[in-house]
Amino acid sequence: MSKVYADGTVGVAELDLTFAAGELTVLVGPSGCGKTTTMKMINRIIEPTTGRILLGGEDVTGVDPVRLRRRIGYVIQNVGLFPHQTVRANVGTVPRLLGWDRARTRARVDELLELIGLDPAVHADRYPHQLSGGQRQRAGVARALAADPPVLLMDEPFSAVDPVVRERLQAEFLRLQQAVRKTIVFVTHDIEEAVRLGDRIAVMSTGGRVEQFATPADLLGRPATEFVADFVGADRGLKRLAVTEIDTVDLEQPPVVHVDDGLADARSALERVGARWAVVLDDRERLHGWLSAERASGAGTVGTAARRMDAWVPADASLKTAFATMLQHEAGWVAVLDGDRFLGVLTPESLHAALRRSVEGTVPETAGATQA
Repeated sequence: MSKVYADGTVGVAELDLTFAAGELTVLVGPSGCGKTTTMKMINRIIEPTTGRILLGGEDVTGVDPVRLRRRIGYVIQNVGLFPHQTVRANVGTVPRLLGWDRARTRARVDELLELIGLDPAVHADRYPHQLSGGQRQRAGVARALAADPPVLLMDEPFSAVDPVVRERLQAEFLRLQQAVRKTIVFVTHDIEEAVRLGDRIAVMSTGGRVEQFATPADLLGRPATEFVADFVGADRGLKRLAVTEIDTVDLEQPPVVHVDDGLADARSALERVGARWAVVLDDRERLHGWLSAERASGAGTVGTAARRMDAWVPADASLKTAFATMLQHEAGWVAVLDGDRFLGVLTPESLHAALRRSVEGTVPETAGATQA
């Protein structure tokens, strides 16, 4: 597919991309690289100069563009809600155009408002100016999803809100995508947003050229060109933390003692392996805290001398979450839990080894956190 304007300017040249069903694909790149032009050619707001657009195998370059757009949801940066219509009327726009009856439209609107976190009883009859920026953006997403389109196009939808609201909207949108699993083409200039949201990312340069089309982890771990390496930034290793999940093979296994153990026994256990601390579990194998060798002395039980451990993350967390938790609590390690069950710990050394292994595909290393 290509787009060449009347004055000879090439907006997009020789573009071939396939967006997998149910995935969120991000088009990212500097201003003027053709990412928004590409997206607008998909629903033919901009007509391509050459090429074909296949939607589920059907070439839609020759169909009625108005009918095509009713099959494709569209969310833009400034939402585009009709200011003179209520939220309910805005969200129900496409179902009405498709001839849905009033009861079906109302039920669908209420369902979507609940799904995006807007109480229909509170928000449905309000007007856009009565909503916050984040609420308007959520209403825009609901409108795009109203007729259950197979494809959703999103053009920098969260860039017009402040950073705190933006991060919250991104999290809510990820939750929503897990529920609806739409095929989404998402345009942004922000590589952080692309990495957080995308199943796959297309990094584009001038003229709509795709420099690399890959998963976030591959993009950050193995940039295909110098352009990609420069665009994702020198801190791409840190960005990769956000898309690398914790793997149990990377966890260290420090000494474990229990709250009812005697302090003398705990000290002997630490001395046997030359460790300076141990994880403390309760009688149900749940994390209770930690015990240093210095406090493992005198009479009494481990429970009386153990310290509280707030630095922990769930097993499905990313390495970035683990690292952030470690820094937040100024801890030398972070515990990893599967529900209430203790699995092991990550230290700065083992976290770095896990990240390096994810890039290089190497055999996991043990960083020796239990050594004195």
